[in-house]
Amino acid sequence: MLRWAIAFLLIALVAAILGFTALEGTAMWAAKITFVVFVILFVVSLVFNGRTPKALT
Repeated sequence: MLRWAIAFLLIALVAAILGFTALEGTAMWAAKITFVVFVILFVVSLVFNGRTPKALT
């Protein structure tokens, strides 16, 4: 997912350099959303990875 955020960021930067403002804004918005989703999933995986399942006795 981080690769998608980086890809959208690169698309936004190229579009900004070339002057395509509508495409740049859309790509930057997509990059922000995918990065936020990545960070949320990363934190959730860190929290739940540290937990060990309880043994059935």
